[in-house]
Amino acid sequence: MNTWTLMKRILKQFRRDKRSMALMIAAPIFVLTLMWLVLDGDSKTLNVALVDVPEPFQETLEESELQLTSMSLGMAEKEIDDGAIDAFLQWKEQKPYLTLEGSDPNTAGAIRNELQAAAPNDPTKEMNVSFWHGSEDMELFDYIGPVLIGFFVFFFVFIVGGVSFLRERTQGTLERLLASPIKRSEVVFGYLGGFGLFTILQSILIAVFSIYVLEVYMTGSLMYVLLITFLLALTALSLGTLLSAFAKNEFQMIQFIPLVIVPQVFFSGLFPIEGLAVWLQAIGRIMPLTYGAEALRGIMLRDEGIAEFQLSMYILIGFVVLFTLLNIFALKRHRRL
Repeated sequence: MNTWTLMKRILKQFRRDKRSMALMIAAPIFVLTLMWLVLDGDSKTLNVALVDVPEPFQETLEESELQLTSMSLGMAEKEIDDGAIDAFLQWKEQKPYLTLEGSDPNTAGAIRNELQAAAPNDPTKEMNVSFWHGSEDMELFDYIGPVLIGFFVFFFVFIVGGVSFLRERTQGTLERLLASPIKRSEVVFGYLGGFGLFTILQSILIAVFSIYVLEVYMTGSLMYVLLITFLLALTALSLGTLLSAFAKNEFQMIQFIPLVIVPQVFFSGLFPIEGLAVWLQAIGRIMPLTYGAEALRGIMLRDEGIAEFQLSMYILIGFVVLFTLLNIFALKRHRRL
C-alpha cells in the first residue's frame, strides 16, 4: 500500500463518517462564536451603595462609571451579603469608609480605581477600605480557583466515564450482561456505582490538592466542597455514559467535548457574563457546571452554608436523576425489557 492509496482510504473513511465531517467544520465555528459572544459583551456594571454620603461628593461620583444607589446602612449590608451590590460607601466621622464585597478582586480593584479617578482631590485617597468577603491579598486565581476545581472534576470524569462505558459496549461486555435476566436499571446503577467510587476519590484529591497545596482561598467547609464536587462528578459520569451510547468509537466520544464541555467553560464563571444578553445568560442556566461553580464559589469565597447553596445542590441532584433515567432508556438501543 503506497501513500496515495492510504490517503484515499482515509478520505473515504471521513466521507462515510458524516458526523466527524460535520463536527470538524461546525465545532470550531461554534466555539469561536461562543467566544465572540462572551468576550465581546458589555462590561460588568459596578453597583455601589451610598450611605450618608454628602451631596457634593455624590454629585462628583455621578461622573464615574459606577451604578450608584442611596440606601441605609442596614439595607446596604443586606444587599452586599446577598451579592446584589459590589460595595457600599459610608460616610462617618467626616471620612469615607468603603466596604467591598471582595470575592472578585477584579471588581474590587475597578471600584477603587473609579472612586479615585472620579475625585482625585477628595478624601478618597485616605479612604478606609474593608472587605465583606475575601481580603486585600486575594488574587485572580483565588477567584477562579473554585470554578477550575469544578471544571477539572467534571471534564475528566466525563471523559473517563464515557470512554470506559463505551469500551464495555465495544468489547461485548455490555451485550453479554444484557443477554442475562438483569434489568437495564441494574446495569446502569451498577456501572454508576462502580465508577462513582473512583469519582469520590478523584473529587477528594482535586479539592484537597487545590486548597492545601496550591493554597486557593478557602473560608468555608471542606465537607461542603467535597459534597458539591462529588455531585458534579456524578453528573459528569451519568452524562458521559449517556452520550457514549451514541458513539461508535472513542474518537466519536471525544467529539462531544466541543459541544458539551467547552460551552460550560464560557458560562460557568471563568468569564463575566453579567453584561450579556438575557438569552445568552439563560444558556448558562441549563448547564450543570454553572451550578457547581456557583456553589463552590459561595462556599470557598463567602463561607456559605447549605441554606445558601441548597438550590444549586438540588439542581445538580436533578441532573443526576435525569441523566440516569435517560441512561436506562438509552439501553433500549441494545435490548428491550
